[in-house]
Amino acid sequence: MKPINSIGGQELREMFAAATGWLEKSSAEIDALNVFPVPDGDTGTNMLLTMRSTIEEAYRAPDHSASAVAHAMAHGALMGARGNSGVILSQILRGLAQSFTEKESFTAAELAGALQASSAMAYQGISNPVEGTMLTVIKDVAAAVQPEMTGNDKDLIAIMETVVNAASESVANTPKLLNVLREAGVVDAGGQGLHTIFDGALRFLRGEMEQMRFRKPQIIVTDVHPTKLPQMIAADEIPYGYCTEFLLKGEKLETEKIRKKLEKKGESLIVVGDDSAARIHIHTLEPGDVIAYATGLGTLHQVSIRNMDEQHQDYLEMQRDRGPTVDTAIVAVVAGDGLADVFTSLGVTAIVPGGQTMNPSTKDLLQVVEEAASDKVIILPNNKNIVATANQVQSLTEKRIEVVPSMTIPQGVAALLAFDYEANLESNIQIMTRAMSAVKTVEICRAVRSAKLGDLKIKRKQPIGFLDGDLVAVGESSLEVLNKMLSKLGLSKIEVITIYYGADTKSAEAEQVASDIRSQYPQLQIEVVRGGQPHYNYIISIE
Repeated sequence: MKPINSIGGQELREMFAAATGWLEKSSAEIDALNVFPVPDGDTGTNMLLTMRSTIEEAYRAPDHSASAVAHAMAHGALMGARGNSGVILSQILRGLAQSFTEKESFTAAELAGALQASSAMAYQGISNPVEGTMLTVIKDVAAAVQPEMTGNDKDLIAIMETVVNAASESVANTPKLLNVLREAGVVDAGGQGLHTIFDGALRFLRGEMEQMRFRKPQIIVTDVHPTKLPQMIAADEIPYGYCTEFLLKGEKLETEKIRKKLEKKGESLIVVGDDSAARIHIHTLEPGDVIAYATGLGTLHQVSIRNMDEQHQDYLEMQRDRGPTVDTAIVAVVAGDGLADVFTSLGVTAIVPGGQTMNPSTKDLLQVVEEAASDKVIILPNNKNIVATANQVQSLTEKRIEVVPSMTIPQGVAALLAFDYEANLESNIQIMTRAMSAVKTVEICRAVRSAKLGDLKIKRKQPIGFLDGDLVAVGESSLEVLNKMLSKLGLSKIEVITIYYGADTKSAEAEQVASDIRSQYPQLQIEVVRGGQPHYNYIISIE
């Protein structure tokens, strides 16, 4: 095998593209390593999605230098990082990029130095690093190649063999460093994912692309035997809270200052990035406090807030009884934990977080569709800006996809209530579409700026009301706006009004609004539900 003395940007990109394909082959098996109660699971999937974003950006690099490609990869990883493991992976790639700055190509010795930077960068973003994880694996890899940092005549294949061997040994050793792994008798999923990426890169350098088509990565097996059953490991009653992660964009961001501010607000804190973009991940009991602080620094993107206690309970239920597949799966796009609970209780198979200002991508929807345990899937977009995106999914999957074009949350709820488990897919699409057209939606929020629209003069922060997407009222209070809107509707045929109050609205205020409406319209049935949605103080269904 001919030695490789240096690698340029094009080879670097192709090497990591091959590694991403290699990781994809085992992402499900890596996910399955989370047999113990770590609610922040799906490690293989999160690392794969992060790597896909990395490679997509790599192909947009301005030139073929190692520096340009590595920096593009690091940017793509930061922007697309998913979960704890994805954020750490983005830091590893950032360390490589910084080491390759202004280099057309790099040697084995320079790669060894870059891996030292990757290890330091990975630890730097973590408030409380835990050994026995992928952090340990990158640290052990860096230690193994440190002697190779001198001399430029080294073979890159040889140094990558050292990397892969060190990663393999480190992953196998993770159960001896972390009790929960030892009790479950498994290796760390993030460490396994990192080993798979390095192994794919090595196989590319060896010219084994053809063999990789017909093989799968090896999942490292530990010689530690489990001491507890999965159901037993979660006996503690300490709440996990919410896995909260988002991308913060702003100006003059200070990651160290942000990290110190958030350290007391939760655990598993990661704050990484630069002065214009920071990726933040935290497990917290008060996600609202974290979001409120971050919004004061800039704009939030790719926001994900997941109830880890529910995830954990779902996992235990899955372990006890995986249950049958469903005939027709329903996927709904929803923002707000309260609304997510509503849709789940009505039979939705999967929730895709998103809504106003948080539109999920086609890739986000496709991923959930592919994971659904049915070949027939109905998508409820619940937002006019997401309908077109949902329609793109059909051409990307072999499953049969139908989009019920719900423009609002109330339309989505009405469609779900009309779903008939005994009807076929075609009939259900007709039934659901007809049902959602019978509901009217009122949305009340506060104006972000002063404006004059038609006859309406709007002041900044003044409550404004939309009826089925059209701005129709402004007032000094949400109740005044709602009353103006109700007066425009013919209430003689209205029976039920459901008020979903948002994340920034107190329950007492919502109940008072409902009480005032009841006193004016005693014939109506008024229901109040905590929606927890951002941006809108109230989303109101009128049926």
